[in-house]
Amino acid sequence: MAKTALVVDDSKVVRLFARRILEELGFRVQEAEDGQAALTNCKAELPGFILLDWNMPVMNGLEFIQAFRKLPKADTVPVIFCTTENEMAKIMTALENGANEYIMKPFDKEILSGKLSQLNITP
Repeated sequence: MAKTALVVDDSKVVRLFARRILEELGFRVQEAEDGQAALTNCKAELPGFILLDWNMPVMNGLEFIQAFRKLPKADTVPVIFCTTENEMAKIMTALENGANEYIMKPFDKEILSGKLSQLNITP
């Protein structure tokens, strides 16, 4: 069974774009439009990894990862921040709060698959 990717972004366009790439790479994909929806999803079933936006309504990416990392076994799930936030302080904050990697928008299949390879994430 393919590993599940959870794409968390308030932009439907970004979610669809990421879904297309991840499905081409062989992953099953679930989507959430904000951190709160993603947290609810993760409490029901932990995904194989999470592609996480920073700026979202309801619960942003940083608030999500702080809550997510407190869930049982959440430390086994890689989280890749995928955002327009490019300040070193923001990147460090994300990593300090449990992000495994960080990619900038806009991204493409090559960038995303490269990051997954670095983290040894396979379908």
